[in-house]
Amino acid sequence: MKTLVIGASENTNRYANRAARTLLQYGHDIELVGLRAGQIQGHPIQTGLPELTDVDTVTMYVGARNQAGYVDYLKTLKPRRVIFNPGAENSDLARQLKEEGIEPIEACTLVMLSVGTY
Repeated sequence: MKTLVIGASENTNRYANRAARTLLQYGHDIELVGLRAGQIQGHPIQTGLPELTDVDTVTMYVGARNQAGYVDYLKTLKPRRVIFNPGAENSDLARQLKEEGIEPIEACTLVMLSVGTY
C-alpha cells in the first residue's frame, strides 16, 4: 500500500518535500504528484492525474482553493484516508470523501510519523 503526496515539490524547504523524505525514511512506499515534474530521492514527481493503484493514504499539501481538480481523482483512487495537512483543510471536500467511505483527517503527516500515529 502506498502514500500519495499531492503538492510534491523538489524544493527541500516545502513541507511536502519533507514529508516525502520522512515517509521514505520510515519505510513507506510513495507516489508523488506536483505542478512540476522532478524527483525526490529518486522518486519521480508526476504531473496531472496519473493512474495509480493500491493507494492507502493521500497526504494533501495543496490549499483548498486548488483542490477542485483532485476531487474526482481522489474518489477514483479510493484511498482509506486523506490527510489534510495544515493549510490544506477543506471541510466541503472532507464531507464528500466521508460520503464515499474515505476517512478525512486534519493532521500533520510529519507529526503523525514522529509520534507513531501514522
